[in-house]
Amino acid sequence: MSQPSSSPAGVDGNAPFELHYFPPDPDLAEMVSSFYFARLNMPRFDEYERADRPQFRFVTDADGEYVFEDGHRSTVCRANIIGPTSARVRAISNCPAQLFGFGMLPAGWATLMGDDADKLTDRAMDAADLFGPWINEVAIALEKAATVEEKLVIGNNFAREVLKRNEPAPMWFIRTVDGWLTESPSPQVPELVEATGMSIRSVERMTKHYYGLSPRMLARKYRAVRAASALARGEGLDAAQLGDAFYDQSHLIREIKRFAGATPGQLGKPTTYTEATTKGRKQLAGKVSPLVSET
Repeated sequence: MSQPSSSPAGVDGNAPFELHYFPPDPDLAEMVSSFYFARLNMPRFDEYERADRPQFRFVTDADGEYVFEDGHRSTVCRANIIGPTSARVRAISNCPAQLFGFGMLPAGWATLMGDDADKLTDRAMDAADLFGPWINEVAIALEKAATVEEKLVIGNNFAREVLKRNEPAPMWFIRTVDGWLTESPSPQVPELVEATGMSIRSVERMTKHYYGLSPRMLARKYRAVRAASALARGEGLDAAQLGDAFYDQSHLIREIKRFAGATPGQLGKPTTYTEATTKGRKQLAGKVSPLVSET
């Protein structure tokens, strides 16, 4: 069974907010970043989620919305597919709720969405529009599961089923991009072009399809969220090898606020949500990709 990475209250606690992360089963490691379970024990939840990977998210008592950086709003549904995001996203729940979901790595995202993979960047959709009423059966099974362990079994089996709808992704390209993003604190696009042996246009087309963003925006996103995560965990940027990744202090503040929804000063005293997100993912180190555990 997957071991949890959790917020301090424990998976069955009664804290106002709880968030717990779990690595996927080994056969899903190139498709799923992590599973997570959250409990919102409060009348209203209103927080910024950092720019992130695509998400497949089930929500009980769905009553809320996602507000994207360009002002677009999507209603929270019982089963949601949230595309890759290029900036912070405001997540709102107007009532207590529980969430169970998983992040999708580029290979999983592409096999789920096929030719539409790059059309849902900074957008969300009702999963029922893609799968029909069947998705409600999955939501009901998750809601009825008595333990998080049971939810994980359902979640892994569900991901195993749906993340094979379309053609397999080119793993050589994804591994090249992931390596490019993790090997340098400030990845440079010419280095990626050289590593792939492709033209810049081909590289841009493929990163937009599998990651939802251009190479330049992808590098900015991961540089900023890595820095934001390090600050929220109380680590210095030098310790995270990010000390020279930004031009100056104003550049640092501007980038982190865009991609993480908070200033470096605010991250020094993170909200409960931000602390649970950053520390929970960090505790998955060694069990998931560094792109997941460091952001």
